[in-house]
Amino acid sequence: MNVKPNTKDAEPVDLLSRVVRAKDMPWQKTRFAGCEMKTLLFDPVSGLATILMRMEPGAVLPDHEHVLIEQTYVLEGSLVDKEGPDAGTEVGAGEFVWRPAGSRHTAWSPKGGTFIAVFQIPNKFFEKDGKVTDASGKEWDPAWAHLLPA
Repeated sequence: MNVKPNTKDAEPVDLLSRVVRAKDMPWQKTRFAGCEMKTLLFDPVSGLATILMRMEPGAVLPDHEHVLIEQTYVLEGSLVDKEGPDAGTEVGAGEFVWRPAGSRHTAWSPKGGTFIAVFQIPNKFFEKDGKVTDASGKEWDPAWAHLLPA
């Protein structure tokens, strides 16, 4: 049995690997038309997430900010910055892109695509009514602001 080191009343620690059989998981629709996902890892305490995302041809992820570093590996198809400082940048199959904390853009998949994306904390989405939400539509600040360094 594994235990947390250096604790008076040590508790068991589960150090077993987690195998995720993504091929057996159903695709989940998102609130963004043409975008589906499979959550491979999500830690609600830290906000860390690894997502398998699929976008239909022409699908768009609207205006959003990567609060901390975001990483994306393109498995098939492509992902294009539709709006933002890198507008027109296209990342294709077999390519990797990472975006620094604070980067903001609109992502578009003109041909469709499948991607693995890693987020240190959920993105901020900027709604037309002025609200700032996460990908699920929850208000961002009450849900995630407490995770940012002071």
